[in-house]
Amino acid sequence: MKSREEIMNLLEAFDLCGSLRGAGELAGVSHHTVARYVAERDAGELAGGGPRRRKRIIDPFLPKIEEWVERSHAKIRADRCYVKLRALGFEGSDRTVRRAVAEAKKSFAAGRRRVYRPWIPEPGMWAQWDWGAGPVISGRRTNLFCAWLAWSRFRVVIATWDRTVPTVIACVDRAMRAFGGAPTYWLTDNERTVTIDHVAGIAVRHREIVAVGGHYGITVATCVPADPESKGGSEATVRVAKADLVPTDANLRGDYASWAELTEACDAWMAEINARAHRVTRRPPAEMLTEERHRLHALPEAPYTAALGETRKVSWSSTISFGAVTYSVPHTLADETVWVRVDGDQVVITHCAPSGPVEVARHQRSIPGRPMIDDAHYPPRPAGPLGRRPKATSAAEAEFLAIGDGARTWLVEAAAAGTSRVKVKMAQAVTLARLHGTERLDWALGHAAMFGRFADGDLASILAANPPGARRRADDVHSLQPGTAAWGRLGADQ
Repeated sequence: MKSREEIMNLLEAFDLCGSLRGAGELAGVSHHTVARYVAERDAGELAGGGPRRRKRIIDPFLPKIEEWVERSHAKIRADRCYVKLRALGFEGSDRTVRRAVAEAKKSFAAGRRRVYRPWIPEPGMWAQWDWGAGPVISGRRTNLFCAWLAWSRFRVVIATWDRTVPTVIACVDRAMRAFGGAPTYWLTDNERTVTIDHVAGIAVRHREIVAVGGHYGITVATCVPADPESKGGSEATVRVAKADLVPTDANLRGDYASWAELTEACDAWMAEINARAHRVTRRPPAEMLTEERHRLHALPEAPYTAALGETRKVSWSSTISFGAVTYSVPHTLADETVWVRVDGDQVVITHCAPSGPVEVARHQRSIPGRPMIDDAHYPPRPAGPLGRRPKATSAAEAEFLAIGDGARTWLVEAAAAGTSRVKVKMAQAVTLARLHGTERLDWALGHAAMFGRFADGDLASILAANPPGARRRADDVHSLQPGTAAWGRLGADQ
């Protein structure tokens, strides 16, 4: 095959000579070659130096291959085409069939390729939410509610135990309170908590979701089923949140010891990612949110609570009564109002905080006479009557206890031993501390408590027996060991 330059030289020689043979001699080719290219130029079919496609053994069967590709929506395999073509008389190789099927599928997709129009979000218009699998805590799997405000790219992640309708409503409320207002539309998947059915391609909404839309002044829309590309913002939020919050070998994050630790990690993640410049806008989402809040709708002061259950007031003992059974709640909610509902075999307790509804407790459903109390809802227990610690109630007592731990131990042991005139001896100890120093007297009080020496003058005796800088040594005078003179007679009587 001649190159483009060779063909142009050949045609130029023909134009100069006007003869096929003369042009062939000048160009160094056969006059038949000159005639072929001149004829192609005159017919407007000059190849231009490109490779000319030859006839293939598969060409008579191409219409049938295109028919199969069309019928299968480009899902038929080349090996199946090869078997069918062999039955039709094809004698070529399977490699030839694979190439022909690949070309047919490429042509099929070219006319049906999805077209993506750039989406330019409008401030205050769209928000999206989606769900991701959260980490396992105490053998139980959690969920991550991931919300995304389209224009500012502000992200909210909330950990939950379930994905029921009340939980969805509570999470949407908390997300909007984190946004500082309500967008016009919320976009999400067609889960049963949002869409209960499809009729002629039209989504039938859950009645509670419709009521939520009326309460907040929002419209909940759903994307086309099995089409995650239509809500890429929330999909990306789920992907990034799972990569950072769920323990994996890639992020080297350890397992969560408690539910509170997971919620703290979610709050820290939101603060970090919303303060970081976004790749598209080159601005932090938290900064852009301050501008978008002017386009968001105002939120009602009270959240939508119809789906959260029944109200109960927390008693002074940080408990509520539901179904004649006592359930505990965190002690910080005493005298507050909470919402209680039944979720399967569990009782879920929710508190409507200023930041939105928050699940504060979850218990196994019990029967009357068997209260469900969680020790984690209460502060550490007091020490009790056997573990009371000295606490000053007067200036004299405070001065004595300020000596140190030895003074506190002496007071506890002296009181337990029934020592008389304790206050007088405490005053004497304060006086001795001024003479001998607080550190020495604290040491003396500790030794007195250890050996039960609570009589008058015992502290002075201990201090006199242990002068500062002196170190007592055992010698013949102070030792209880008898002498060794008896050892000198050993063997003398034998």
